[in-house]
Amino acid sequence: MTRTYTSRARELVDTPSPVISCTDVNIYYGKFRAVSDVTLEFGDREITALIGPSGCGKSTVLRSLNRMNDLIPGARVEGVIDYHGQNIYDRGVDAIEVRRRIGMVFQKPNPFPKSIFDNIAYGPRVSGMQVDNMEELVEKSLRDAALWDEVKDKLKQSAFGLSGGQQQRLCIARTIAVQPEVILMDEPCSALDPIATMKIEDLMQQLREQYAIIIVTHNMQQAARVADRTAFFTAMASEETGDRTGQLVEYDTTEVIFERPADQRTEDYISGRFG
Repeated sequence: MTRTYTSRARELVDTPSPVISCTDVNIYYGKFRAVSDVTLEFGDREITALIGPSGCGKSTVLRSLNRMNDLIPGARVEGVIDYHGQNIYDRGVDAIEVRRRIGMVFQKPNPFPKSIFDNIAYGPRVSGMQVDNMEELVEKSLRDAALWDEVKDKLKQSAFGLSGGQQQRLCIARTIAVQPEVILMDEPCSALDPIATMKIEDLMQQLREQYAIIIVTHNMQQAARVADRTAFFTAMASEETGDRTGQLVEYDTTEVIFERPADQRTEDYISGRFG
Protein backbone atom coordinates (compact mmCIF):
# COMPACT_ATOMS: atom_id res chain seq x y z
CA MET A 1 0.00 0.00 0.00
CA THR A 2 1.41 3.42 -0.98
CA ARG A 3 1.66 5.98 1.80
CA THR A 4 2.52 9.64 1.72
CA TYR A 5 4.69 10.95 4.52
CA THR A 6 3.93 14.62 5.09
CA SER A 7 5.65 15.51 8.36
CA ARG A 8 6.77 19.05 9.12
CA ALA A 9 9.28 17.66 11.62
CA ARG A 10 12.72 19.20 11.91
CA GLU A 11 16.00 17.46 11.25
CA LEU A 12 16.70 15.40 14.36
CA VAL A 13 19.67 14.05 16.20
CA ASP A 14 19.79 10.26 16.31
CA THR A 15 19.16 10.07 20.04
CA PRO A 16 16.78 12.52 21.75
CA SER A 17 17.91 14.59 24.71
CA PRO A 18 15.42 13.06 27.14
CA VAL A 19 13.22 15.11 29.41
CA ILE A 20 11.34 11.98 30.55
CA SER A 21 12.69 8.44 30.49
CA CYS A 22 10.66 5.29 31.12
CA THR A 23 12.53 2.14 32.15
CA ASP A 24 10.79 -1.26 32.46
CA VAL A 25 7.45 0.41 33.20
CA ASN A 26 4.49 -1.85 34.01
CA ILE A 27 1.09 -0.32 34.74
CA TYR A 28 -1.63 -2.18 36.59
CA TYR A 29 -5.31 -1.67 37.32
CA GLY A 30 -5.78 -3.96 40.29
CA LYS A 31 -4.38 -7.34 39.21
CA PHE A 32 -4.72 -6.56 35.51
CA ARG A 33 -1.46 -5.52 33.85
CA ALA A 34 -2.54 -2.93 31.27
CA VAL A 35 0.96 -2.15 29.98
CA SER A 36 4.11 -4.24 30.23
CA ASP A 37 7.82 -3.50 30.11
CA VAL A 38 7.87 -0.10 28.40
CA THR A 39 11.30 1.47 28.00
CA LEU A 40 11.12 4.78 26.14
CA GLU A 41 12.68 8.25 26.12
CA PHE A 42 10.85 11.47 25.28
CA GLY A 43 12.99 14.20 23.76
CA ASP A 44 13.16 17.76 25.01
CA ARG A 45 11.52 20.25 22.62
CA GLU A 46 10.28 17.48 20.37
CA ILE A 47 6.82 16.16 19.57
CA THR A 48 6.42 12.44 20.24
CA ALA A 49 3.30 10.64 19.02
CA LEU A 50 1.98 7.48 20.68
CA ILE A 51 -0.02 5.44 18.16
CA GLY A 52 -1.67 2.04 18.07
CA PRO A 53 -5.07 0.32 18.07
CA SER A 54 -7.66 0.87 20.78
CA GLY A 55 -6.82 -0.90 24.01
CA CYS A 56 -3.07 -0.98 23.48
CA GLY A 57 -2.27 1.17 26.52
CA LYS A 58 -1.03 4.36 24.88
CA SER A 59 -3.34 6.65 26.90
CA THR A 60 -2.49 4.67 30.03
CA VAL A 61 1.20 5.34 29.38
CA LEU A 62 0.51 9.02 28.73
CA ARG A 63 -1.40 9.43 31.99
CA SER A 64 1.37 7.71 33.91
CA LEU A 65 3.84 10.41 32.86
CA ASN A 66 2.32 12.98 35.21
CA ARG A 67 0.74 10.60 37.71
CA MET A 68 -2.83 11.13 36.50
CA ASN A 69 -3.30 7.39 37.04
CA ASP A 70 -3.00 8.05 40.78
CA LEU A 71 -6.60 9.27 40.60
CA ILE A 72 -7.87 5.83 39.48
CA PRO A 73 -8.54 3.38 42.35
CA GLY A 74 -6.32 0.31 42.15
CA ALA A 75 -3.92 1.78 39.60
CA ARG A 76 -0.21 1.43 40.23
CA VAL A 77 3.03 1.82 38.31
CA GLU A 78 6.12 -0.37 38.58
CA GLY A 79 9.46 0.52 37.05
CA VAL A 80 11.00 3.97 36.72
CA ILE A 81 9.67 7.13 35.11
CA ASP A 82 12.56 9.56 35.40
CA TYR A 83 12.16 13.32 35.17
CA HIS A 84 15.41 15.26 35.61
CA GLY A 85 17.02 12.47 37.58
CA GLN A 86 14.05 11.80 39.85
CA ASN A 87 11.66 8.87 39.64
CA ILE A 88 8.31 10.67 39.84
CA TYR A 89 6.83 7.67 41.68
CA ASP A 90 9.38 7.75 44.50
CA ARG A 91 7.93 8.22 47.95
CA GLY A 92 7.89 11.86 48.90
CA VAL A 93 7.52 13.20 45.37
CA ASP A 94 4.66 15.73 45.24
CA ALA A 95 2.18 14.58 42.56
CA ILE A 96 0.68 18.07 42.34
CA GLU A 97 4.08 19.54 41.52
CA VAL A 98 4.64 16.78 38.95
CA ARG A 99 1.41 17.78 37.22
CA ARG A 100 2.40 21.43 37.24
CA ARG A 101 5.67 20.67 35.49
CA ILE A 102 4.11 18.05 33.18
CA GLY A 103 0.75 19.46 32.09
CA MET A 104 -2.16 17.63 30.46
CA VAL A 105 -4.59 18.59 27.70
CA PHE A 106 -7.53 16.21 27.48
CA GLN A 107 -9.49 14.73 24.59
CA LYS A 108 -12.50 17.01 25.03
CA PRO A 109 -12.08 20.69 25.90
CA ASN A 110 -12.83 21.17 29.59
CA PRO A 111 -12.86 24.89 30.40
CA PHE A 112 -13.83 25.84 33.94
CA PRO A 113 -17.19 27.58 34.51
CA LYS A 114 -15.38 30.87 34.81
CA SER A 115 -14.41 33.78 32.61
CA ILE A 116 -11.70 33.39 29.98
CA PHE A 117 -9.37 35.45 32.17
CA ASP A 118 -10.07 33.41 35.30
CA ASN A 119 -9.55 30.13 33.44
CA ILE A 120 -5.97 31.17 32.70
CA ALA A 121 -5.33 32.78 36.09
CA TYR A 122 -6.72 29.81 38.05
CA GLY A 123 -3.61 27.60 37.92
CA PRO A 124 -1.10 30.25 38.95
CA ARG A 125 -3.39 31.35 41.79
CA VAL A 126 -4.06 27.94 43.32
CA SER A 127 -0.47 26.76 42.88
CA GLY A 128 0.92 29.78 44.68
CA MET A 129 3.04 30.96 41.74
CA GLN A 130 4.75 34.28 42.27
CA VAL A 131 3.21 36.43 39.52
CA ASP A 132 4.20 40.08 39.25
CA ASN A 133 1.48 40.96 36.77
CA MET A 134 -1.40 38.51 36.24
CA GLU A 135 -2.76 40.47 33.27
CA GLU A 136 0.57 40.10 31.47
CA LEU A 137 0.73 36.37 32.26
CA VAL A 138 -2.81 35.81 30.96
CA GLU A 139 -2.04 37.71 27.77
CA LYS A 140 1.23 35.85 27.19
CA SER A 141 -0.44 32.46 27.75
CA LEU A 142 -3.23 33.31 25.32
CA ARG A 143 -0.74 34.63 22.77
CA ASP A 144 1.36 31.47 23.09
CA ALA A 145 -1.82 29.46 22.49
CA ALA A 146 -2.63 31.55 19.39
CA LEU A 147 -5.90 32.73 20.97
CA TRP A 148 -5.24 36.28 22.16
CA ASP A 149 -6.46 38.12 19.06
CA GLU A 150 -9.74 36.19 19.13
CA VAL A 151 -10.58 36.79 22.81
CA LYS A 152 -8.75 39.96 23.93
CA ASP A 153 -11.98 41.99 23.93
CA LYS A 154 -14.02 39.44 25.90
CA LEU A 155 -11.74 38.24 28.69
CA LYS A 156 -14.48 38.68 31.29
CA GLN A 157 -16.97 36.59 29.32
CA SER A 158 -17.64 32.93 30.05
CA ALA A 159 -15.25 30.45 28.46
CA PHE A 160 -18.29 28.38 27.50
CA GLY A 161 -19.08 30.97 24.84
CA LEU A 162 -16.05 29.94 22.79
CA SER A 163 -16.15 27.43 19.96
CA GLY A 164 -14.83 23.91 20.53
CA GLY A 165 -11.50 24.67 18.88
CA GLN A 166 -11.15 27.90 20.83
CA GLN A 167 -11.96 26.08 24.06
CA GLN A 168 -9.21 23.55 23.35
CA ARG A 169 -6.70 26.34 22.72
CA LEU A 170 -7.92 27.96 25.95
CA CYS A 171 -7.17 24.70 27.77
CA ILE A 172 -3.69 24.72 26.23
CA ALA A 173 -3.23 28.32 27.39
CA ARG A 174 -4.41 27.31 30.87
CA THR A 175 -1.86 24.50 30.89
CA ILE A 176 1.09 26.67 29.87
CA ALA A 177 0.15 29.47 32.29
CA VAL A 178 1.75 27.50 35.14
CA GLN A 179 4.99 27.28 33.13
CA PRO A 180 5.35 23.52 32.61
CA GLU A 181 8.22 21.90 30.74
CA VAL A 182 6.19 19.08 29.17
CA ILE A 183 2.69 19.10 27.65
CA LEU A 184 0.77 15.84 27.37
CA MET A 185 -2.08 15.73 24.85
CA ASP A 186 -4.59 12.89 24.83
CA GLU A 187 -6.23 12.96 21.38
CA PRO A 188 -6.64 16.74 21.57
CA CYS A 189 -8.28 17.06 18.14
CA SER A 190 -10.66 14.09 18.14
CA ALA A 191 -13.67 16.27 19.03
CA LEU A 192 -12.76 19.09 16.62
CA ASP A 193 -13.57 19.88 13.01
CA PRO A 194 -10.79 19.92 10.36
CA ILE A 195 -10.21 23.69 10.53
CA ALA A 196 -9.90 23.67 14.33
CA THR A 197 -7.67 20.59 14.07
CA MET A 198 -5.35 22.42 11.68
CA LYS A 199 -5.07 25.34 14.11
CA ILE A 200 -4.16 22.99 16.98
CA GLU A 201 -1.56 21.24 14.82
CA ASP A 202 -0.05 24.58 13.78
CA LEU A 203 0.00 25.59 17.44
CA MET A 204 1.83 22.40 18.38
CA GLN A 205 4.56 23.24 15.87
CA GLN A 206 5.04 26.59 17.58
CA LEU A 207 4.90 25.22 21.12
CA ARG A 208 7.56 22.58 20.53
CA GLU A 209 10.12 25.40 20.37
CA GLN A 210 9.53 25.82 24.13
CA TYR A 211 8.12 22.50 25.38
CA ALA A 212 8.36 18.77 24.99
CA ILE A 213 5.00 17.58 23.65
CA ILE A 214 3.73 14.01 23.88
CA ILE A 215 0.52 13.28 21.99
CA VAL A 216 -1.75 10.24 21.77
CA THR A 217 -3.56 10.10 18.45
CA HIS A 218 -5.58 7.60 16.42
CA ASN A 219 -5.09 9.79 13.35
CA MET A 220 -2.15 8.41 11.36
CA GLN A 221 -2.04 11.49 9.11
CA GLN A 222 -1.86 13.71 12.17
CA ALA A 223 1.05 11.74 13.62
CA ALA A 224 2.84 11.95 10.27
CA ARG A 225 2.25 15.69 10.03
CA VAL A 226 3.23 16.84 13.51
CA ALA A 227 5.47 14.31 15.27
CA ASP A 228 9.26 14.24 15.32
CA ARG A 229 9.29 10.71 16.73
CA THR A 230 6.60 8.05 16.98
CA ALA A 231 6.10 5.08 19.29
CA PHE A 232 3.83 2.26 18.10
CA PHE A 233 2.00 0.17 20.70
CA THR A 234 -0.11 -2.92 20.30
CA ALA A 235 -1.98 -5.31 22.62
CA MET A 236 -0.75 -8.87 23.07
CA ALA A 237 -2.47 -11.71 24.91
CA SER A 238 -0.70 -12.63 28.14
CA GLU A 239 0.54 -16.22 28.31
CA GLU A 240 -0.30 -16.24 32.01
CA THR A 241 -3.87 -14.92 31.99
CA GLY A 242 -4.93 -14.49 28.39
CA ASP A 243 -5.64 -10.79 29.06
CA ARG A 244 -4.53 -8.37 26.36
CA THR A 245 -1.65 -6.26 27.61
CA GLY A 246 -0.25 -3.17 25.92
CA GLN A 247 3.31 -3.40 24.65
CA LEU A 248 5.69 -1.03 22.93
CA VAL A 249 6.53 -2.53 19.53
CA GLU A 250 8.72 0.09 17.93
CA TYR A 251 10.01 3.63 18.53
CA ASP A 252 11.90 5.73 16.00
CA THR A 253 11.75 8.95 14.04
CA THR A 254 8.35 9.43 12.47
CA GLU A 255 9.87 9.18 9.01
CA VAL A 256 11.28 5.72 9.78
CA ILE A 257 8.07 4.51 11.43
CA PHE A 258 5.96 5.55 8.45
CA GLU A 259 8.35 4.70 5.63
CA ARG A 260 10.73 2.00 6.86
CA PRO A 261 9.31 0.33 9.99
CA ALA A 262 11.43 -2.47 11.41
CA ASP A 263 8.54 -4.58 12.69
CA GLN A 264 5.88 -6.14 10.45
CA ARG A 265 3.21 -5.31 13.02
CA THR A 266 4.01 -1.62 12.62
CA GLU A 267 3.83 -1.92 8.84
CA ASP A 268 0.48 -3.70 9.07
CA TYR A 269 -0.98 -1.01 11.32
CA ILE A 270 0.37 1.95 9.38
CA SER A 271 -0.87 0.48 6.10
CA GLY A 272 -4.34 -0.22 7.51
CA ARG A 273 -4.17 -4.02 7.51
CA PHE A 274 -5.28 -4.09 11.12
CA GLY A 275 -6.30 -1.74 13.90
